[in-house]
Amino acid sequence: MINILMIEDDPEFAELLTEYLSQFDIKITNFEDPYLGLSAGVKKYDLMILDLTLPGMDGLEVCEEVVRKYDMPVIISSARSDISDKVKSFELGAYDYLPKPYDPKEMYARIMSILNRLSKGEGKSALPQSDFEIKGDTIYFKSTALSLTPAEFEVLSLLVKNQGITQSREQIINTSGTMSIDSQGKSLDVIISKIRTKLNDNKRIQAVRGVGYKLV
Repeated sequence: MINILMIEDDPEFAELLTEYLSQFDIKITNFEDPYLGLSAGVKKYDLMILDLTLPGMDGLEVCEEVVRKYDMPVIISSARSDISDKVKSFELGAYDYLPKPYDPKEMYARIMSILNRLSKGEGKSALPQSDFEIKGDTIYFKSTALSLTPAEFEVLSLLVKNQGITQSREQIINTSGTMSIDSQGKSLDVIISKIRTKLNDNKRIQAVRGVGYKLV
């Protein structure tokens, strides 16, 4: 599960985003007061979603403190349209700036893009307590190398790197460089089916209705 600290003084907006992201195993803990948010144990969260117009403390000040003290990725979520706010946010170290209003789907995409980039930057190819390990262009399942087509490798690799986190169908397809030109015209569902067969385990890759797939 991904744990996100949110500082947002609009409770209805926070509730809407929290409910939407929960289907992707993303838990949001929101604070309307920035001082309470900063005292909530920032280190235990994976990322921060931060409004700029807050009671008692400007969001830019919060961003500066979080980046400086905790080196945490911050996504600015703000209705402020002044370009200077956007520029200043990036100067302070924010990873992204999403102007309100926006579709929650876009926030999900931004979150996953940031966390995936950070994961790759840290060179994490083997997951703790996982039956899967990626070494170069080979994926091992319970220490046994899997014989995968390029498309199967791309799909399973994405699921392994984000184990326990739902990946949307669009996200899986968009990160694949071979799926759209696969010589046999395999759909994502067919590829998933073939991977399950090679794992000899139909329960490891779960379909999340209306969204996509996740590896458990």
